[in-house]
Amino acid sequence: MRISVILCTYNRCQTLKSALESAAALVVPQCVEWEVLIVDNNSSDGTREVAQEFCNAYRGRFRYVFEAQQGKSYALNTGIREARGHVLAFMDDDVRVDPNWLQNLTRAFEDGDWSGAGGRIITDWTCAPPPWLSAGSRYAAGPLVAFHPQPDAGELHEPPIGTNMAFRREMFEKYGGFRVDLGPCPDSEIRGEDTEFGARLLQRGERLRYDPSAIVYHPVQPNRLNKQYFMAWWFDKARSEIRVFGVEPGTKYLVAGVPLYLLRRLAAWAVRWIFAVDPVQRFSNKLSAGMNLGEIVECFTQYSAGRKTARNVPLEEGARRVSL
Repeated sequence: MRISVILCTYNRCQTLKSALESAAALVVPQCVEWEVLIVDNNSSDGTREVAQEFCNAYRGRFRYVFEAQQGKSYALNTGIREARGHVLAFMDDDVRVDPNWLQNLTRAFEDGDWSGAGGRIITDWTCAPPPWLSAGSRYAAGPLVAFHPQPDAGELHEPPIGTNMAFRREMFEKYGGFRVDLGPCPDSEIRGEDTEFGARLLQRGERLRYDPSAIVYHPVQPNRLNKQYFMAWWFDKARSEIRVFGVEPGTKYLVAGVPLYLLRRLAAWAVRWIFAVDPVQRFSNKLSAGMNLGEIVECFTQYSAGRKTARNVPLEEGARRVSL
């Protein structure tokens, strides 16, 4: 088996060093060929120097690629194109991987039953959560990054998350690359490029496996522990959901492209937010209202632009656009 770990990074040279240190400590069987491909998405800090340090210290293990077109999906598609592995695993520049992470994540590919795999993401708390947030809630799991859908290893029925997932290369050749209308970029924080790809495979009948022993630790960044960040994250998440899945099937009544059911939900959540007393529940209701508002904004934006929701981007098209 030949494996490429693709790590896309942008202006995070400090956390990048810690992430690469954990990757350098991976324990992988000698019979497995593997590499770590660092894709620099046009960073302006010391990213290149940090990457070069590891390329020099671990020759043949770490490689560096520069992608000038800013945008996470452009960087990911470049990584896919440049990777040498038959299995492509993904990690982020602000995490720590367990020494056995790669081995446990990719052992599903030893037979032909699985097209992709995902592992457990543990939120690494370095401080107490604020009083308005329940640390174990779904509203915390998204912005602070956690993933543990089931206690035991087995078939995965939902998309894995980008910092702890792997796919056979042929999945990208067959179904295309990551959508470039999703993923963080200079003009947008609309995410979901990772889960959209996993959902695309599941919709095509491909099988994914979950292994909780493939562990990634995602530290809580202090700048994320504020209400503004959470509101913006879930607002953009809701916009992403509309781009990927559209409105509910059978929707008939719309105003300027916005389904009436979204307007009704927004009003209901706004009332619950206003009258809630418990701080956790109050903020939860506010986030739900914000998500509905995000869906409304995306529906109206698409209506105003006079275009349909973007479809899948073939890998060859993604690679061509990346090279511009």
